[in-house]
This record gives sequence, structure tokens and C-alpha cells, in this order.
Amino acid sequence: MPLKPLAQAGLEKRILLLKPRGFCAGVVRAIDAVKIALELYGPPVYVRKEIVHNTHVVQELRRAGAIFVEELDEVPVGARAIFSAHGVAPAVRAEAKKRDLRIIDATCPLVTKVHLEAVKFAREDFSIILIGHKDHDEVIGTLGEVPERTYLVCSTADVDELNLPDPKRVCYLTQTTLSLDETRDIVKRLKERFPLIQGPPAQDICYATENRQMAVKEVAQICDLLLVVGSQNSSNSQRLVEVGENAGVEAHLVNDRREVEPRWLEQANEVALTAGASAPEYLVQDLVAFLREQGFQHVEEVELVEEDVRFSLPGELGQGVASLTSISLR
Repeated sequence: MPLKPLAQAGLEKRILLLKPRGFCAGVVRAIDAVKIALELYGPPVYVRKEIVHNTHVVQELRRAGAIFVEELDEVPVGARAIFSAHGVAPAVRAEAKKRDLRIIDATCPLVTKVHLEAVKFAREDFSIILIGHKDHDEVIGTLGEVPERTYLVCSTADVDELNLPDPKRVCYLTQTTLSLDETRDIVKRLKERFPLIQGPPAQDICYATENRQMAVKEVAQICDLLLVVGSQNSSNSQRLVEVGENAGVEAHLVNDRREVEPRWLEQANEVALTAGASAPEYLVQDLVAFLREQGFQHVEEVELVEEDVRFSLPGELGQGVASLTSISLR
């Protein structure tokens, strides 16, 4: 049902609560993997990098007994360690084996899909163009699959500077959390430069990233302000802000209600609220409560599409999961 303009709805100030928002299936799987490992084996459980890019989630798991490390050489030999949702390069897996670590792989299946595509294209003698953001954990892992054949591009300008060994055997893959619009422009330029270029069998940008961006576009012409709950190092959260700004809406990324500046609300009557794919729902509800305190008494949920994607837990957790009688997984 189309949203009624504020005046027609008889309201003065309104919160448009976008749906879908927050945790995606890959994030749920990764967080659950850490919580279940702690329940099954007890602390410490080591996690390489942030399990997902959200400050609050990492702090909660750290309090529960997870120890976050940058690299595996910080993990004692033979200890239990978890790979984050963003995936790792083969060299990291080799290091884990060398150190006799008991690994639980919480890589998002949609990221694993991109890794497998890279390996397949490399075996077929293609040059692989990876569209993504330099130094992002996911991109580092994907680049590590076939570094000698993979070229990273972040913009159309990067595409223009490419010099490939065989322009007729070229493919492209993408980071899963990119802006749909920005990626579309880069792919268009790639096809202009390399007419025979091949892409992945199915889009690499994940369903959750797409759905959250489309929801922002849905309300962009209605709202005065967009607030995105998420951490600064969350790529998909940053992209939501960009989508809003590109649609002409003032948009801000906040970790929680404490980062909302009152001046943002002074001229706003319609505030759209969403959350990146690694942001917990309780942070959204805290922000809703804060906005109510500021006079935004009316909340209307705007649902673009219903998400029902579920991923099975990492196989390394084995049959031990069945022995758990109770555990909070959210």
C-alpha cells in the first residue's frame, strides 16, 4: 500500500521504519556460530577479525568469552578459532592447518560463492576483475584465492587503467556489499572496454544488501532525514547512507542513539530509519524510543519484501549443537 503524505495522514512527525533491516542470514549464522561454540566448548574461543562489522556485537561476544585477534599467530597452537563472515584467503587456511587449530568456518555462504567463482574462472584461464573496496576484509579474502590473476577495481577510473594479458578472456566478480548503482556503472564501463567479458552466473551482491538499498529508495522522496544504524567499518551500512544521499536525502550512519545529533532533527518531520545487515534490532528499537522522546510519536513500518533466507550452521560445530537445551542466539 502506498504511503500517505504526512499531511494526508493527519500526522505532525513520523518515523518510517524500513523493512527488511538489520541482520541478514549470513550475520545470524556467524554470530550463532560464536555463541554456540562458547556454549559447547567454553571460553576462550578465538575469532580472527571481527566476526561481523558491528561494534556492539563484538563487545557482546567479547564479554561472553570470545577473544578477537587480527591474525592467527596470536592464537595458541591447537586452540579453537573461528573465521569471520567475511571469508579468508587460502593462505590463512594453510596457516590454521600449520598451527593445528580447530577451525569453525563462519564465512557467509554468499561470500564462499564468490571465492568458488574466482577459482573456476582462473582454471579456465580468465583474468578476473574484482569490483570492491580495497582493504575490506571480504575483498582481501577473495583476492587471496588467485592473486596472480585478479585485478581490483573500485571505480570506472580504475577500469580505464586496466591492462590485461588477453582482453578476450575476462570476467568480473563483485564484493557482496556494494552499492547497486555504483556497481552498475562500473560493470557498464567494463563491458564497453571488454565486450566479451563474462559475469557471475548470478549476481554477487547479496540479497540483503539489495533489499535494504531498495527500501531506502522507496522512501527517499518522502522522508526528510535517513538514519542508518551500523558501525563505520560496515560496508553495507555505508552504502545505505550513500544511496540516501544520492537520492537527495540527508543521511547519517550512527552506531546507536547516542550518536544522533539533535540539530539533525530540528527541521525533520519524516525520519526514515533502517539498519545495516550486521546491526542488532535492539539498537533500532532504542533509537525509535529516542525519536519518540523527540516528538516523533507515530511509527509506520514500510516493508518492501519479506526475507526468509536461512543458512545452516558451520559443519564444524557437528552434532554438538543437538545437545544444547537452551541458548540465546540473537
